[in-house]
Amino acid sequence: MAPTVLVLTVLCLQIFVTFQSLVREPSPALDQRTRTFTKREVRGASVKPARYSRDVSSHRDVPLCITSVTVTSEEYAKLQSNTHYFAFTTDDGTSITLAWIGDGTGIILALTIYSIPFSIWNFGSTSRLYRSENYGKTFSEISSTIGNSFIRKDLGIMAGPGNSKRVILAADISEGTEKGGKIYTSVDAAEDFTAIDLPFHLGMKIIFHPTNENYLLTKSIDSSLWVSQDFGMNWKRIHESVYTVSWGPGNVIFFATHPNGTVDINGRGELHLKRTEDFGKTFHIVLYNVYNFGHSEHFLFASVVTDRGHPRKVFVSTDEGDTWGEAQLPPVTHDQFYSVLASDEEMIFMHVDEPGDNGFGTMYTSGDTGVLYSKSLENHWFDDKRGVSDFTNITSLRGVYITNILTKDGSIQSVITYDAGGTWSSLNPPSGSSCNTDECNLHIYGEYSMLQFPNVPMPPLTDVNAVGIIIAHGYVGNAIANVNPDVYVSDDGGYTWIKSLEGPHHYAILDSGGLIVAVEASSDKTVHTLKFSTDEGQCWTVYPFTNTSFMFSGLASEPGTKSMNVSIWGYTVAEDSSTTWVTYTVDFKELLTKECDDNDYVTWLAHSTNTESDTDGCILGYKENFQRLKKSSVCINGRDYVIDKVGQACKCTKSDYLCDFGYYRQENSTNCVREPDLKADDIEFCLQGNEETLKTDGYRKIPGDKCEEGFVPSRKEYFKALCKSTASDKSYDSATTAMIIICTLLMTVIMILGFVMILRKYICGNRTFVYRYSALQQNADDRCITDGLDNVSAEPRGPYHDDSDEDLIE
Repeated sequence: MAPTVLVLTVLCLQIFVTFQSLVREPSPALDQRTRTFTKREVRGASVKPARYSRDVSSHRDVPLCITSVTVTSEEYAKLQSNTHYFAFTTDDGTSITLAWIGDGTGIILALTIYSIPFSIWNFGSTSRLYRSENYGKTFSEISSTIGNSFIRKDLGIMAGPGNSKRVILAADISEGTEKGGKIYTSVDAAEDFTAIDLPFHLGMKIIFHPTNENYLLTKSIDSSLWVSQDFGMNWKRIHESVYTVSWGPGNVIFFATHPNGTVDINGRGELHLKRTEDFGKTFHIVLYNVYNFGHSEHFLFASVVTDRGHPRKVFVSTDEGDTWGEAQLPPVTHDQFYSVLASDEEMIFMHVDEPGDNGFGTMYTSGDTGVLYSKSLENHWFDDKRGVSDFTNITSLRGVYITNILTKDGSIQSVITYDAGGTWSSLNPPSGSSCNTDECNLHIYGEYSMLQFPNVPMPPLTDVNAVGIIIAHGYVGNAIANVNPDVYVSDDGGYTWIKSLEGPHHYAILDSGGLIVAVEASSDKTVHTLKFSTDEGQCWTVYPFTNTSFMFSGLASEPGTKSMNVSIWGYTVAEDSSTTWVTYTVDFKELLTKECDDNDYVTWLAHSTNTESDTDGCILGYKENFQRLKKSSVCINGRDYVIDKVGQACKCTKSDYLCDFGYYRQENSTNCVREPDLKADDIEFCLQGNEETLKTDGYRKIPGDKCEEGFVPSRKEYFKALCKSTASDKSYDSATTAMIIICTLLMTVIMILGFVMILRKYICGNRTFVYRYSALQQNADDRCITDGLDNVSAEPRGPYHDDSDEDLIE
C-alpha cells in the first residue's frame, strides 16, 4: 500500500508542478529571438462566461475586404514555387524551440525535446538539434556536434543579443555530480560547438552582456554569482548568497546579497545592493536594507525597508547607485505595491496598487530623475498575483500607449494616450460600427486579457520599423466581452481603426509593414490557408498553401519585421496517433518583385487631426513628417529600408505638461489642480543627497517634450540643505536593534495581557468569539521589474523565458 501511495503522490506532485508552470508561463514576446511550440490535445472549444463580461452588443455588420476568391493562378504559381515544406520525420519531440541567430542571416536553430509525461528528473527524455540556413525552408540535424547531449528544456537555446552569431546550449547533467554542469558554445552561428565543463551547475539562464560578446553572467544552483570574460571558456566565482543580478553599463555588475551569507525569502528587506566594476575584484555597497532591485537603460530601481514595520519605499538612482532619491509617490499602506510598467531614458510609468485584493491601482509617470511623479490614470487593471497587465507600448509611434481600466460596475474598458500618459481617452470605433448600448468604443485585448479570455491567441503587435501600424484583437461595445474577438488594424498609431479580419488570428508584420500575414486561430480544426495584405490590412488575399491538413501550432518570422519569409508551424497525426513536426515556409520575394522607389511613398504627418492649425500634429512639443508606403503600392521596402522623417519643434501649450507632484487634472480639462491633501505651497523632498524645495504652478514638462516658447509656467527647485536617506545608512545598528528588541518584548507583554483579558471577557463570560484573519503568501511580493529591465529572480520559478523579466519592485 505504501509504495502505491508514494507513486501516486509523486505523480500528483508532477502534475501540480506541470500545471503551475503552464499557468505562470507568460505569453511570448513578439520581438524575442526564441519561440516554443508544444503539441497539444485538440478539444472542442467551450466558452464560459467571463467575470467582467456584460456587453452583448453586436458589431458584425461592418464589411470586410477579404477577396471572395483565392489568389490568381499566376500568383498561386509563384507562391507555390516558393512555399517550402519540411517534416521532422522520425522525431517524436513533444515540443520544439526556435531561435533566430543574427539579423538577416537566415539561420534558425530548432531544438526538439521529447518528455515522458509525469517523468521526474527528465528520465527517458531526449532532444535533437537542427539548423537552417535559409529562413526555415530546410533543416539539417546537427545533434552530433554537441555529442548528442540532452539539452535542458528550462534553459533552451540561449542566443546572443542583436546581430550576434553566438549561441549557448546547456546540457542536462545530474546536479549530484561533483564537477558541475556542461555547456556548448558557438561563435559562428552554430556551425561548430565547443564543449565546456563548468565548475558549477547552472541555476538560471546565462545573461549576455548587452555590448561585449565575450562577457557572460549567471548564477549557480547554490546562489553563487559567476562571470566569464572569454565567452564561457573560464569562469570566476565573484560572490556567494546572491538573490538577484543585473548587468549595468560597461563592466558594471549589480547584485543583491544577504550580509549573513544566507539565501532565504525571509531575508529580503535586509539585503545589500552591491556594485562591482572590475569583475569582482572590489565591491561597493550602494544601498542597504534592499528588498528587490532592477536596472534599465537610465534608472536603477530598488525597493527598500527604511524602518521595520513600515511599508517599503522605492528609491531611484540615475548615476548607477552613487546617489539615490526617494520616489515621491503618494503614501501607500502595507498591503500595496509598486510596479514599473515601462521606462526609458526620460521617464518611468509606475503602477501603484490600491489597498485590498481588488485588481486595480493608479498609474503615475515620473520626471527625468525618476523621483517626482504625477497621477496619470486611475483604476488601472493589473493582475497583482502574476504581475501582468494590458499596458502596451505602441512602438510604431512616439508617445502612444494602450491599456485597460476596471470600471465601477466591474467591466473592462480600453484607453489610449498619445502624449506619454498626459491624457487618456477611449479608443474610437471603426467607421460604420454599431452597438446596442449607449457607449460604443473599441476595446483591445492585451497580455492580461489573454489570461482571462483563452480565445485570444496574440497580444497587440507593433514595431518601430512599421510606422503607425497596430494590429490587435478587439471588440466594439461598451466593454471587453468574452466572445471570439476580431482583428483590428490602425495605420495612424491608434487614432482610427478598421475591422480587418473576422475572428481570432495569428499575425505577423513583414517588410517593415509593407506586408502583413495572418492565419486563422482555431482550437478544434486544422488550417490550410494563409492570408496576406499589402495595404496595411485593408484588403486580404487568401492563399491555400497546402492540401494536407495538419494541426496548427503557431506563426513565426524573424524578429524586426524586415524579413520576407514566414513559417507556419504544426504537426501531423498519423493513424497510429504518432505525430510529426512540420513547417511550411512561404517566401514572398518572387510575388513582390518590384523594389519601392520615391513614387511609392507619400508624406504623412503623424498625430494629425487634419486641421489647419499650427499645432496640428504637435505631440510632446514636436511634429514629425514621415515618408510612408502608399497603400496602393505593391513593392518591397527591403532589408536596408530606413525610416525617413523630418521633425519640427512646436510652441508650448498646457498639453505639453504633466501635473506636478501634488496636482492632478480634472476630467476633460488641461488645467492642473492642487491635491486636497497638499496644504503647503512649497514641496520638500530629498533628491540625490540634497534637500530640495519645489515651488511650482502645478505643471512640469513631459519628459522628452521638445516644445519651445509659448506657455511656460513657473517651476523652480531650490537647494535647502544636505540630507541623508535612511536607505543609504548601514543596516540597523546595535542601538536600533536593542530598541527593536525592547519594543518587541513590551509589545509581547501587552499582547499577552490583552489576550488574557479577552479570554476572561469572551470565554469565561460565556460569550461567542468571532474573529477575522488574512492569509499572507510568502512570495506575494516577489513577482516581477518590467519591459526592458534586466533583473532576474534568484529563486527557481519554473522555465525561464527571455520575456519574463521581473517587473514588480514592491
